[in-house]
Amino acid sequence: MNYGAVVYVKDLSRAVDFYAQVGGLPVVHREDSYALLGTAPFQLVLHRIPPQWAATIEIASPPQRREDTPIKLIFLVPSLAQARAAAARLGGQVDDPASEWRFQAFTVRDGHDPEGNVFQLRQVAG
Repeated sequence: MNYGAVVYVKDLSRAVDFYAQVGGLPVVHREDSYALLGTAPFQLVLHRIPPQWAATIEIASPPQRREDTPIKLIFLVPSLAQARAAAARLGGQVDDPASEWRFQAFTVRDGHDPEGNVFQLRQVAG
């Protein structure tokens, strides 16, 4: 059984690059309107917002973090430092080390993608 999530994005190409590099998700399939990233047990679908709706959405530069959403995606990464550097290079952000915390066996930091969608990164502690 697979688990996953769908994120609607304005700039599909930019989002694919971001989640492939920062979240470590391989691109499995791609079409004009969506991309499928990751393998079992988790897959992420990035779905392009239809042009007529996308035209009404303004993405600030740098993007404003959308913290008022009840959903936050979580990605396990080998290195928070490397993910932070990749996020900055690709137009997103991973919070600095001063903001990290421990949760169970993980060191955790939040961040956002180039459109402001929030996520959490976890690295195995120690």
